[in-house]
Amino acid sequence: MGRGCAFCPDCDGNVSVEMCEGCFKLHATDWLADYPDRFPTDIIEVRFKNTRKGYYRNVNNLDLKVGDIVAVEASPGHDIGIVSMLGDMVAKQMKRVGFSPIGGEFRKLFRKARPYDIEKWQEAIALEHQTMIRSRQIAAAMGLEMKIGDVEYQGDKIKAIFYYIADGRVDFRELIKVFAEQFRIKIEMKQIGARQEAGRIGGLGSCGRELCCASWISSFTSVTTNAARTQDLSLNPQKLAGQCGKLKCCLVYELDSYIDARKSIPRLHEPLHAMDGDYYHISTDVLARVMTFSTVPDAPVGNIKLTVSKVREIMSINRSGRKVDTIVGEVGVAEPEITFASGSEEDSITRFDRSKRKKNRKKGNNRQNEGGDRPQQPREQKESQDNAEQHAGGNRGDKRNGGRNRGFHRRSRDGRQGDNNHKNGGEQ
Repeated sequence: MGRGCAFCPDCDGNVSVEMCEGCFKLHATDWLADYPDRFPTDIIEVRFKNTRKGYYRNVNNLDLKVGDIVAVEASPGHDIGIVSMLGDMVAKQMKRVGFSPIGGEFRKLFRKARPYDIEKWQEAIALEHQTMIRSRQIAAAMGLEMKIGDVEYQGDKIKAIFYYIADGRVDFRELIKVFAEQFRIKIEMKQIGARQEAGRIGGLGSCGRELCCASWISSFTSVTTNAARTQDLSLNPQKLAGQCGKLKCCLVYELDSYIDARKSIPRLHEPLHAMDGDYYHISTDVLARVMTFSTVPDAPVGNIKLTVSKVREIMSINRSGRKVDTIVGEVGVAEPEITFASGSEEDSITRFDRSKRKKNRKKGNNRQNEGGDRPQQPREQKESQDNAEQHAGGNRGDKRNGGRNRGFHRRSRDGRQGDNNHKNGGEQ
């Protein structure tokens, strides 16, 4: 599936190949396919396993279409691949990936693959997995600090490419000899990086989509933690790292926009001064051009939001040695309200807060009714419990003051609590 095709045997035992659209790595869409004035060209893009692609010259002027299985020139022998792009779009692809022909000349596209070529190609593919497992065992036995991540056989089964990862330089001259004796093929070792390995293996990212290195990225740029700092992202390694263990490539997608936006935002080396105190800078929303301040230094959250133009105005007043009267957050930059999509009441996440709100209301009513200034008690308890609470209130009134006794007297409408307070000596 990494080559973008599936082998389908027919009733006679012959093996045919069918193209599987969209399942291969580095898939590209020819958006000029329906353009009426396309310029014909003899350069063909051919894809191989996973992310490996090549560009070949159609020297025999074959009538090709996307998905055809072709035999192309290799060193040594020939290789089998699938036509992935035709026409003048190929030139744009070569420019995008930075491809340059070897020695200034393109390799040749020989012919369409014959049934014998396809059968031999299928046999070579079947050997790749067990060859990778055995090669890893040999490298570990020799004590080499390297990881063999993938093996790709050539279509004629006389050569194989071993893709490996290593932190430093590896002397694999003895390893090549052992591989040649073990597998009886020509060996080519190719070192790749962690990002390239992730692209060859494939997978889904934290965004839920296919990895960028497996779907469209052909050249990788350096990604540093400064990209995360510039965009005010949390420096959490678990969130910033991709499946390759390196920083995510998508951290640099919007970096230029943030850099340009930060150029117009002033840098504050001291708080904003006002007559009612100093206002300290807490955070900045770069794209919205809004700065948040607080009257408490190093506060986690600020409550005063100002636009960049307003901050510059206050800074110019402070530089002249004056202070503004006060700083009030601007209405136009208030926090947006969080709304949820309309739907059934069961779909709303606020339904989980109902029981808490009911409990909080009950607690609030109880606290309010405990105070002496409330006119009524919400509910009467049992008669025995009322008498006990009233006697306790009268005793507290004798020792401290009569405020609570007055409260008990005010709350009593039937006269029972007032009589108890008289008996216990509370102030009326």
